[in-house]
This record gives sequence, structure tokens and C-alpha cells, in this order.
Amino acid sequence: MFEVSDDAIDLARLVRAVADPRAGAVVTFLGATRNENDGRRVVRLEYEAFTAMAVREMRALGREAARRWPLRKVAVAHRVGVVPVGEASVGIAVSAAHRAEAFAACHWLIDRLKETVPIWKKEHFRGGVVWIGAQQGPPARARQRRRRLQAR
Repeated sequence: MFEVSDDAIDLARLVRAVADPRAGAVVTFLGATRNENDGRRVVRLEYEAFTAMAVREMRALGREAARRWPLRKVAVAHRVGVVPVGEASVGIAVSAAHRAEAFAACHWLIDRLKETVPIWKKEHFRGGVVWIGAQQGPPARARQRRRRLQAR
């Protein structure tokens, strides 16, 4: 299960998606909006994505994780739109025969997701707004960059 949606992250659904009788471990990660970042009082986060590309990249990351570790199943969900303080924006579930592989894969997946998946985060804080993260800037800039690269 790999999805980008404006629905709330349902951790139980992610866990069900990776259920497997051969798995002795299910590891999950939830990334939530916190109320402070870099000394600023965060009001909310807002995410935008190239949905089809994001889902494709998540699937590719799932396949790569399964090549690196002996996993049973992987599920990743990312929320778009407004995500208030205290609510989850990303969820990952990984099942494997043993906990070490499941933990390692889950950690690797969230790190790579933040680096490569075309999802952008806008932080709304008291006194301003800023795009943050490894893929800084709104999707319009990314579209312009992609068009320039495709034109070559």
C-alpha cells in the first residue's frame, strides 16, 4: 500500500496492510506536526505533491527496501493539504521476520522519502510562512526545473 491523500493517516490500516503470518516484527513510524521548529511557534503544516510521481517513488523505495532487507511487506502513506499540530503527515509500516531488519528498513524509508519523494512542506508559524525540507520550494519551481531538464 502506497498512497498520497488528504485523508488523515490511519496507522491501523497501515499495520493491516503489512500483516503477514511469516512476520515476527511490524515496525511503524508516524511523523506528526509539532508546535515548534527552529524556535518558531508552528501553527500548522501544509503539504503539496505530484501525487502520481510521489506514489511511484514510494513504490520504488519499497522495492529497494525489500532488496536491502528480507522484508515481508511495506506500506507508506503521506498526507497532503493542511496538517494541524498533533496530527500525522506521514506513516510507514514494515513487516519482517525479525525486528532488526524491520527497524532498519523503516528508518531508511523515512530518510529516503524525505530526500526523494516529490512532496513539499510549507510551515505556517506565528509571523510567517516558509517552505522547508530537502526539497525546498513550491511545486511550481520543481515543474520549471523538470521542464528545463526535459528540454535538454
